[in-house]
Amino acid sequence: MSGIVAAARALVGVRFRLHGRVPERGLDCVGLAALVLGRVAPQGYGLRSGDESQAADWLRAAGLRRVDAARCGDLVLVRPGPLQLHLMIVVPGGHVHAHAGVGRVAEMPGESPWPVLGYWRAE
Repeated sequence: MSGIVAAARALVGVRFRLHGRVPERGLDCVGLAALVLGRVAPQGYGLRSGDESQAADWLRAAGLRRVDAARCGDLVLVRPGPLQLHLMIVVPGGHVHAHAGVGRVAEMPGESPWPVLGYWRAE
């Protein structure tokens, strides 16, 4: 999984862009996850699309499986707000994610500040 961690960390500082798929133009959390995992990102979601079952369907369709405990390189699906879902990549000591609030991909130390809905691992 060190390749996923290295790829995620290499994108720290890239600007945030909703539906962003290319680092030069910006990434959102889905674009970041798809890029570092080498998967095709789903379409048709909004910043406030909080449907956990739809997100799980997308993750399974991308070849990921739900796991009970995270390890480095896994995705974490979290709920930052009542109608919002967010993906982060587990790295040693924290997470890398496309943070809309700070406007860029950032590395955040420690545990998720948001409720964790599940951990997902690339096959």
